[in-house]
Amino acid sequence: MSRIKVFVTGGTFDKNYNYINGELFFEKTHIPKMLKRAKCRLDVSVEQLMLIDSLEMNDSHLKLIEEACLKCKSNLIVITHGTDTMTNTAKYLIKANIQDKVIVITGAMVPYAFGSSSDGFFNLGSALSVVQTLKKGVYINMHGQTFNGDKVEKDIENGIFKSIN
Repeated sequence: MSRIKVFVTGGTFDKNYNYINGELFFEKTHIPKMLKRAKCRLDVSVEQLMLIDSLEMNDSHLKLIEEACLKCKSNLIVITHGTDTMTNTAKYLIKANIQDKVIVITGAMVPYAFGSSSDGFFNLGSALSVVQTLKKGVYINMHGQTFNGDKVEKDIENGIFKSIN
């Protein structure tokens, strides 16, 4: 079994909720807790690159993600990411032409901190499963579906991702 590297970038996935003022905020990633709760038996290493809303992501953040992927010793990479700009990051990584790696980007529409109403737990498990089966390339995996990173868009009206030609 190959080691899987999980790079954390933030997004709704890792947001917490302030029950007093109703604001969402970042404190720390939920990924290690999620893996433990799921009794994950995979060889997974987690590295937090940043904890930001993906709408705040700029070129320096994209370069940091690219460099982390290039330097990563594992050829299996999962990136947790905000859903608003994950398609931009996928296209950026495709253009970076990272060779010999499977990169799967996933996220959540509802924060993990919201408990059973969050899709994050399912999306993380799905991404960890498919990263082991895909051929080299960049993909987005959301709600049990895997898309080529340059052939997918977020359907904001319906809260889903769908293939494009």
